[in-house]
Amino acid sequence: MQRIPEPLKILVEQIARLPGLGPKSAMRAAMTLLKWPEAETMRLGKNIYDLRSSLHLCSECGALSDTDPCPICSDPLRLDETLCLVSEWDSMLTLEEGGFFKGKYFILGGLLSPLDARSAEYLEMDRLMQRIGQGSVKELILALGATAEAEATAVYVREKVLARFAHVKVTRLAQGIPLGAEVKFMDKETLRQSLQYRQEL
Repeated sequence: MQRIPEPLKILVEQIARLPGLGPKSAMRAAMTLLKWPEAETMRLGKNIYDLRSSLHLCSECGALSDTDPCPICSDPLRLDETLCLVSEWDSMLTLEEGGFFKGKYFILGGLLSPLDARSAEYLEMDRLMQRIGQGSVKELILALGATAEAEATAVYVREKVLARFAHVKVTRLAQGIPLGAEVKFMDKETLRQSLQYRQEL
């Protein structure tokens, strides 16, 4: 049996560490790279290097950016008094794609998850408290999702924030039955949240 050349083996092992790629997919990706013109592969390598050297975390919200503060935090048209808390950067990107939120963001850095040994020390709570402590935030919107981990994190954050900043209004994204759905097809947890967070017409 022919041995895989060492440089190819090393590359395949590195690619296989990316999410959603196993050894076979990594081998296909590596073989595709070998078919590219040399200039293209060199440019890819440089882009990966530049990604690490030119991107950093925004000192205000924690988002990945090539400037500090990031474009959202430095935008004078964004509302300082409304702060949207998300667990990760990709959640912020999703909300931004809609173009309807005009406040600012803060990235918590994850969710509480006892099963995965992710306790409160992994969250950016100190930085969040410092941000709120600057005095401009009047409403903190919890946009953490509807999982058990998100619920636990929301309760934790709410308690911590209100214990120090009673003037801050803590809200959450509406949860419940999606548009176009029928009650008879809903799961029990969705129905429970729909009843709990019902709205006046």
